[in-house]
Amino acid sequence: MKKRTIIASLALGASAALGLAACSPPGSSSGSGDALDNGDRDTLELAVFNGWDEGIAASWLWKEILEDEGYTVNMRMADVAPVYVGLSGGDYDLVLDTWLPTTHAEYIDEYGDDLTDLGAWNEDAKLAVAVNEDAPIDSLEELADNADLFGERIVGIEPGAGLTSAVQDATIPTYGLEALPLQTSSTAAMLTELKAATDAGEDIAVTLWSPHWAYDAFPIKDLADPEGTLGDAEGIHSFGGATFTEDFPDLSERLQDFTMDTATLSSLENAMFNDAEVDGDDYSEVVRAWMDENQDYVDGLTS
Repeated sequence: MKKRTIIASLALGASAALGLAACSPPGSSSGSGDALDNGDRDTLELAVFNGWDEGIAASWLWKEILEDEGYTVNMRMADVAPVYVGLSGGDYDLVLDTWLPTTHAEYIDEYGDDLTDLGAWNEDAKLAVAVNEDAPIDSLEELADNADLFGERIVGIEPGAGLTSAVQDATIPTYGLEALPLQTSSTAAMLTELKAATDAGEDIAVTLWSPHWAYDAFPIKDLADPEGTLGDAEGIHSFGGATFTEDFPDLSERLQDFTMDTATLSSLENAMFNDAEVDGDDYSEVVRAWMDENQDYVDGLTS
């Protein structure tokens, strides 16, 4: 989810039209290919949103699992709108990172008749203002009265992010946080400040979302939002193309049963995007090491 607009706002017109050509992978095998012993096609075209870390992590995990079982998994990185165009048109088979009922609702409204909802594998995707775990407050209602403890600021991410808009337009006026202006920059800059404050034992307030590896890497907690200014938690769904259950009957059942709680997902993301030195964008070695350390969980996905 690096540098992503959390509440999707891409136009479905020109963006989707231009994206269709870009998202049509060379040699796509949708609707063709040999069958495995379990009845599934042997080649899976797996679409992954650029910059959405939770989707990248889940996709790499399934890629390693399925390739051990004889599948060929072609991971296709693309922006959000072109993925749904390609998925509905048969250029892709699967995407694991659809946030509902809000973030990606416009795409499901547009293309849902040609897609297959395989269910939510995580039900706790949400936006937040987070603070260090030992901060003396637990709610956004308490933040204004303790502005001085947090340097009279909230450290934010990109100015164009949906999270930024929500905090600026709803959270700050609702809770009277004008004394803590939102400092926008980038996700990377926010994480740098969070690390520095953690190392120094200082209080800090940041805009964040879960799942995110920061929850595994730093001792932080979300401030309660009793007025609901940041919206309710969403589910992260797997979506296949229109014929996915026919083309992948075995995998369809497994994905419908697939669950990954936020702590487990954050652990995988932390291993991939924070702890390890990765050569380019090949996370195979890191994911394999994580699988070895979490064998009981992985066994539940392979049985």
